[in-house]
Amino acid sequence: MLKNKKYDVIIIGGSYAGLSAAMSLGRSLRKVLVIDSNAPCNEQTPHSHNFLTQDGETPSEIHRKAKEQVSQYSTVELINGLAVHGKKIENGFTITTADDITFEAKKLIFATGVKDLFPAIKNFTECWGISVIHCPYCHGYEVKNQKTAILSNGDRALHIASLVNNLTKDLTILTNGKPDFTEEQLEKLNRNNITIIEDKVIEIEHENGYVKNVVLDNNSKIDFKAVYAAIPFIQHSDIPAALGCEINEQGYIKIDAFNLTTIDGVWACGDNTNPMRSVANAVASGSITGAMINKVLVDEQF
Repeated sequence: MLKNKKYDVIIIGGSYAGLSAAMSLGRSLRKVLVIDSNAPCNEQTPHSHNFLTQDGETPSEIHRKAKEQVSQYSTVELINGLAVHGKKIENGFTITTADDITFEAKKLIFATGVKDLFPAIKNFTECWGISVIHCPYCHGYEVKNQKTAILSNGDRALHIASLVNNLTKDLTILTNGKPDFTEEQLEKLNRNNITIIEDKVIEIEHENGYVKNVVLDNNSKIDFKAVYAAIPFIQHSDIPAALGCEINEQGYIKIDAFNLTTIDGVWACGDNTNPMRSVANAVASGSITGAMINKVLVDEQF
């Protein structure tokens, strides 16, 4: 049972960034409520990497341990719920959940992440986070020296190719339509022996999420072992925008160096603020955010 409905800080999103912020604030005895809908973007990813002390651990186990440790701080409360509405009031903000419960806080943190928009490719979703991957730093080492595809086009495809080329020399770009490269970019790709295929991808054949073949619309199959995919996304929560937080041209919540949004009293951290989507980055940004809010509360009270 919740102890109260008024808090110093409400954190919307209880994954790595949100829990990290909650720990920072809990250790300063701030009254904190974490509202989490339990819909992490890496839910089916088998292992998390590039995070010291947790390399190779499952995302769910990292989250379980984080939640257990944060729960030890008596001023931090965690609930399962979906925040659906936010409102600015005289001395802070209110947040209302889908259960029609309203909470009040002096400050808000949005650690809500982003929602990936999957292409209309059969079995893409089943492979996402397993062998259809987004980040060479998070997953690249595990598929090094394997026959690899990049499902992207233009500048984004070139950027991924430049990173992945260091991990495997058997690399193909699937533009899924007419290639969109400059002459200079094509020269770079040719120089590094990177093939371009423009036929549309219609299916990914797999076994338990692990790619076996990529099927093209000419009915040919290519036996890739991994596919990097640059796909669009939207903000997982529309509350920040509804409160007036500016969204930048890339689709991320605009923040300053200390993770403050363009609305005073509202911070954001984790995947909803930058393209560096990793557990380590989320934890770091959450920790900074919690410390910054505590400093603001100190300055207001001391």
